[in-house]
Amino acid sequence: MVKIEKRSKNYLTPQEAADLLMVSPVTIRQWAHKGLLGASSTPGGHRRFARDEIERFAREHGTVLQPPVHKGCRILIVDDDQQAVAYLSGLLTEIQEGMHVQVAHDGFDTGRKVQSFQPNVLLLDINMHGLDCIEVCRRLKRDPATRAIRIIGMTGYPTEDNIHRFEEAGADTCLRKPFDRSQLLDSIGLGMSKQHS
Repeated sequence: MVKIEKRSKNYLTPQEAADLLMVSPVTIRQWAHKGLLGASSTPGGHRRFARDEIERFAREHGTVLQPPVHKGCRILIVDDDQQAVAYLSGLLTEIQEGMHVQVAHDGFDTGRKVQSFQPNVLLLDINMHGLDCIEVCRRLKRDPATRAIRIIGMTGYPTEDNIHRFEEAGADTCLRKPFDRSQLLDSIGLGMSKQHS
């Protein structure tokens, strides 16, 4: 079991497995509990997932693995809150050199930039006026050309029902405004939160 920790490239944490499969860590743990996804345990009782097991699961379920966010990643921010947009744009470009960030303020602009910019990550305010963000998420996840986009919801007015519906539509997670910086970076997949917390 100790070897699991030493071979970190071959074994993934629930969060790393969740990032690759574009689901929440809770879903990964549920699949493991049901026996759908093979897992090992560390001496401390933490689950670890073999990379080839994740790849097998993805193949059998027709899922495209989402690689970690890296330098040159494209992030599209969809929000009509100018203050939130300014904060996110500044944070993301400061955190990682070479990050490409664009902004959309309405449904038309969102559709146009998803096609032209082809983002890896979509930060989507789920309470935007005049935009059904749950339907936007559902359509992106149904389309083979866009389903690999990591979709992260944002809301200043979280309700359990809205967040559940948004995640059911295919979103990776939904964050509460004002943002917790570490949680935001972890959700995006930058893997930088520990250095900037």
